[in-house]
Amino acid sequence: MKSILLIGQSNMAGRGFIEEVSPIYNEHIYMLRNGRWQMMAEPLNFDRHISGVGPAASFAHAWTEDHPGESIGVIPCAEGGSSIDDWAIDGLLTRHAISEAKFAMESSELIGILWHQGESDSYGERYKMYEDKLLSLLKHLRIELNAPDIPIIIGELGHYLGEVGFGKSAVEYKHINKILSKVAHTEKDTYFATSKGLTANPDGIHIDAMSQRKFGLRYYEAFSKQRHVLDVLDLEHEWIEKAAKRELTKNERIFVQSTKFALGQLSFEEFSINISTINESK
Repeated sequence: MKSILLIGQSNMAGRGFIEEVSPIYNEHIYMLRNGRWQMMAEPLNFDRHISGVGPAASFAHAWTEDHPGESIGVIPCAEGGSSIDDWAIDGLLTRHAISEAKFAMESSELIGILWHQGESDSYGERYKMYEDKLLSLLKHLRIELNAPDIPIIIGELGHYLGEVGFGKSAVEYKHINKILSKVAHTEKDTYFATSKGLTANPDGIHIDAMSQRKFGLRYYEAFSKQRHVLDVLDLEHEWIEKAAKRELTKNERIFVQSTKFALGQLSFEEFSINISTINESK
């Protein structure tokens, strides 16, 4: 199995409202939780009780379309509100991410790292030290994970920042975006994914669910083609509609029914009937 490490702050963890998009169920996508690979369900990066949709689900789903019959696991280590200082090479978040990645690598091959962070450093002239700190982190990750050549994908901060809600404080996000782009364009095996056209939740800082689906596709395009994605992808709307209409496999349908029963949305009788029907179907 292949695996991807998710690091950064809340827009990598995901704060998109789950009810605003069709769920992605895929028996070939797993998430690392409590040391075990479990079939993915959002929120997959449960750093907060308010976690929601991030870019990883659409990234992983797109990966499975290009690798039929193969499986991919996501290693969720993003932490909402974290600054670049929280991702110092000897910091708790970095140590935890490396630990989780190494654990995952016992049963999977790490093939990439997705990074999205910078909102917490978009004020107070923190950008002046940001580049050196980010470069130090990326170099450290490659050394510690023995991954000198795997793609690292850097996502751009939302262009809507600095305007409303919590996003008002991120007045220097353009400076951070210039640094993110520079690092991606100058570091080996590092690529940039634009946030052009993406929109936010009412809080003005978190990328909304539909935009996160698009962002995940841009991350995947950068990863799979090993090139910078600097504009909107033509396939975004079509892909999202196609994914929403995808017919679920037998295992995926059982997973959905089990989830609904566990959440009290089905009685045991209803659950039993539904499972029997699925098992009797082709």
